[in-house]
Amino acid sequence: MAEGGVVDFYGFPYPTRSVIVRLPDGKLWIWSPIALSDELRAEVQALGPVAHLVSPNKIHHLFLPDWHADWPDAKLWGPKSTLRKRNDLTFEAALENTPPEAWQGVFEQALFRGSPLFEEVAFVHRPSGTVIFADLSENFSDDFLCHHWKPWQRSIAKVWGIVVGKGYAPLELRLSWLDRAPARKALERILETRPQRVIMAHGDWIRSGGEAYLHRAFKWLLRP
Repeated sequence: MAEGGVVDFYGFPYPTRSVIVRLPDGKLWIWSPIALSDELRAEVQALGPVAHLVSPNKIHHLFLPDWHADWPDAKLWGPKSTLRKRNDLTFEAALENTPPEAWQGVFEQALFRGSPLFEEVAFVHRPSGTVIFADLSENFSDDFLCHHWKPWQRSIAKVWGIVVGKGYAPLELRLSWLDRAPARKALERILETRPQRVIMAHGDWIRSGGEAYLHRAFKWLLRP
């Protein structure tokens, strides 16, 4: 993983995080690229050649051009919503439920759809039993909120359930899910892998008990 800086999202400070996976052929798969500093660039270059840059949803796209400028041979990937938003970039075929063959069988993936406003592709890194979410689970600690969010914002975080102990998606995303059946099916697909760990873009990631965490974080979705 690579930890990024704190960014402003409609007045709310958010931490950022990227996931870096070395594929069996030694090339790198980069999920949700964060701001590319000189230090991070050197660390990535030491790991191997970057072959894939992945946007999991239409919000996580800002730093794709910077990474692609440094690694122009890397393929760009994302769901349809990202492709529509970033039509200035050249992507591979839109991501859905089947991982590209170029990813060499390392991942399972599932497209969470059913909201007119939002979709996200979630991934499971099979060798490590790790689920990777962007915004469908946010897990802010009290420490982070006390240091970065104003008191009224912290109250909102608790009401929304985007805090340690719940790990929900933001309330506006949950309310936008008019058709939950496709998302339930996607979550079932993820749970079938029996994940041990859960990494999300924003908040404290889960080092063990991944299945139990997902059942809690997606309680809103699992309800009939």
